[in-house]
Amino acid sequence: MQIKGETSINKLILLFVFDKMEIPLSERTLIDMCTSSNDWINYMDCIVLIHKLLSDGFICEIPSGDEALYTITPEGRETLANFYINIPRSSREEISKFIKQNSAKFRTRQDCKADYFLNKDGTYTVFLRILAPMQPMLELRFVVPDRKTAHNICKKWEDKAAELYSVVYDTLID
Repeated sequence: MQIKGETSINKLILLFVFDKMEIPLSERTLIDMCTSSNDWINYMDCIVLIHKLLSDGFICEIPSGDEALYTITPEGRETLANFYINIPRSSREEISKFIKQNSAKFRTRQDCKADYFLNKDGTYTVFLRILAPMQPMLELRFVVPDRKTAHNICKKWEDKAAELYSVVYDTLID
């Protein structure tokens, strides 16, 4: 679906993605959605356009603890509203369908971070986080005996984070 050489349309596509996702997005998430998972925009163009939209004031950076998050500004929404029709209908439908089916996955991938590192005694510390735009919602740090266990925990974190957060929250609130 790539629209080659159409910088203004590709900018509108990025603004449309922001509008449909309805949450701040990291550069990594945008690039994954628009280039890796789909062929909406060329990878190099996507990177350049994100920074161009930022410098033009159509998106802005939201301070966050981990990686930069971007959101559409009122000027970006107005521009999208005025030129929405310039995005081909087939592209709008494809993007809308994809986001409807995959927004939860991208939101979870962006909000749930997992990492581990080796300790001096040979054990591993696992560091799990659920991030919100301004500050972490939950951070867990614990020690496990080996790398395999640490790796398995990190692999499962995206799928289990919401459930674990709910259990911890309910347990502590009751």
